Amino acid sequence: MEFFIDPVVFLAGKTGIEQKYIRHLIHLTEEGATIPFIARYRKEMTGNMDEVKIAEIREMYVRFQELEKKKGSVMETIRQQGKLTDRLEQQIRECQDLQTLEDIYLPFKPKRQTRAAKAKEKGLEPLAAILMKQENGDVEGRATRFVRGEVKDEAEALQGARDIIAEWVNESEAARNRTRRQVEREAFVWSKVVKGKEKEGEKYTDYFDFREPLKRCPSHRMLAIRRGEAEGILKVGIEVDDEQTLEGLERIFVKNDNDASRQVKVAVKDAYKRLLFPSVESENLLLFKQKADDEAIRVFAGNLRQLLLAPPLGSKRVLGIDPGFRTGCKVVCLDETGQLLHNETIYPHPPHSAYKQAATKIVNMVATYNIQAIAIGNGTAGRETETFIQNLRYDRKVQVFVVSENGASVYSASKIAREEFPEYDVTVRGAVSIGRRLMDPLAELVKIDPKSIGVGQYQHDVDQVKLKESLDRVVESCVNQVGVNVNTASKYLLTYVSGLGPALAENVVEYIRENGKVKSREELKKVKRMGAKAFEQCAGFLRIEEAENPLDNSSVHPESYYIVERIACDFKVSVKDLIGNEQLCSQIDPTKYADEKTGLLTLKDIIEELKKPGRDPRRMAQVFSFAEGITRIEDLQEGMVLPGIVTNVTNFGAFVDVGVHQDGLVHISEIANHYISNPAEVLALHQQVRVKVIQVDRERKRIGLSIRQAE
Repeated sequence: MEFFIDPVVFLAGKTGIEQKYIRHLIHLTEEGATIPFIARYRKEMTGNMDEVKIAEIREMYVRFQELEKKKGSVMETIRQQGKLTDRLEQQIRECQDLQTLEDIYLPFKPKRQTRAAKAKEKGLEPLAAILMKQENGDVEGRATRFVRGEVKDEAEALQGARDIIAEWVNESEAARNRTRRQVEREAFVWSKVVKGKEKEGEKYTDYFDFREPLKRCPSHRMLAIRRGEAEGILKVGIEVDDEQTLEGLERIFVKNDNDASRQVKVAVKDAYKRLLFPSVESENLLLFKQKADDEAIRVFAGNLRQLLLAPPLGSKRVLGIDPGFRTGCKVVCLDETGQLLHNETIYPHPPHSAYKQAATKIVNMVATYNIQAIAIGNGTAGRETETFIQNLRYDRKVQVFVVSENGASVYSASKIAREEFPEYDVTVRGAVSIGRRLMDPLAELVKIDPKSIGVGQYQHDVDQVKLKESLDRVVESCVNQVGVNVNTASKYLLTYVSGLGPALAENVVEYIRENGKVKSREELKKVKRMGAKAFEQCAGFLRIEEAENPLDNSSVHPESYYIVERIACDFKVSVKDLIGNEQLCSQIDPTKYADEKTGLLTLKDIIEELKKPGRDPRRMAQVFSFAEGITRIEDLQEGMVLPGIVTNVTNFGAFVDVGVHQDGLVHISEIANHYISNPAEVLALHQQVRVKVIQVDRERKRIGLSIRQAE
């Protein structure tokens, strides 16, 4: 593709990053390198950019390519009209943003039959040009010369000329930019309820008569009012001081004080009301919606990252319970790898109340299957089941955890679950998902559409393509940050490993099924369609436990094994003895081993990995208990101080589970005793907190909580 501007110069100018790093990043991208691979193994080439910066620049590069493509089509359209001058072509070539390009293109853009177009067909463009000169003279007399054909009289001639002038004003870059600046600085966004929709739109009561400076309207409010508009409950718009904006436009176009100038003034007002402001209003509502989308997606992505990197219990034998009253509690026993060993249903709660029988079954299962931990879903009957399980006596120490059920039902009914457990129904699959989430949240949650996990706000209102790209990138980042045991990973987890994707992930699983466990990274090259590029991208993120070469179970990339071997040789030890020996690794001088292939940044990473090979960046799971006797919203009283778990973090506050099946809201003003601009500064998903109950609205099922007052 031909570029009118050098992309390296363009991106370096926009980001302030050295051109050589931008050039390398573009080259790596076009070679098919993934973001995790570039961030982890090509630090010297990018100046140590992190994943966020790499993703940002890659997105900018995509938008740059779209802009360049658009320039080509704009020039071709104008050329076909015979209106492409050298100056205009230069303007288009040098254009650096889409909005400016659209403004340049506007006068030449093919239009539907407008009032101005009709006036031009009647031959009134010369009259419009005469009026725009704003010279003294008899305006009506000049208009008389154009009364012919379809033009019946002077008034119609002047009206047509004003329509043409109005279009010129609307297409003026100066007029559009002045109106945009006015909107950016001083506009208010407003919403009003559609008459007769008051009852239907009760949840939008706050926005029935709403007005706020546009630049101060936070993303969650913008998304709320736009959702209300989409549902037909609200009318939404933008308003500015029309008189002030018109005065600014008149200063551009009205040059005299005579009859012609007054005609121009009328045309300017018409242009503003009928064309210019509605266009800029739509543009700004779209722009602020996009900003709100970006912010909502950013918050969602941050929450998803925390959820995926939640502490795992690890390889333990787990009993998973999907609680229920009438239908009973579905119970599954899982081995250390998450394989299903046994399942059955117990009925400890009303209406069945088979408490003793259920207790005997649980105690026997714990003993028979050597259960080390119990995972209980936090949905219906979750608190009651937790109390039941906690009151039993076992033949060993058993840890009890409450696990989020969000998305478990989506998984249990999915194609993935049917493939994994074709002979079991959705209830068993859901219980398995709950148990596995405790063992390894990341490995289990990758099987569920991130939108169903319950850590976003307005996820169905934002740009779905952008949302999917962002969330997929987060999942990919988390999977590669942790690393994947190739011999135990599901194909769904392998799909997100750098360089693999669905087809290669399937091939890896198929290879292991046919040949047994992979014994070395080198053996991965035998997997069908595992080419040199795919191997380069994935090898460092795949772990081979009990491999002959211990580096195969580390994040050291095979391309750097030669360096570790040199270091081991210099210290007169084997690679096996070097790995994990922090004292020895602390003595390594990275400058001695830097060469053309491997720089100091990568060497420092290698040395850190040698100290603690294959270290999981996640913390370990911790047991948490809700307050006893608090299981329903009716049990809450204002003033109570309770333990809770953060379940969602938004821009306006955080949601906390206190064990009553209805999360409470801690508004941003109730989080800390000092000012915070974003709840994520001090709170994280799954964080254990103490909260004070400050409001209970049982009818609307709303709970107001305070962390600040609990302290």
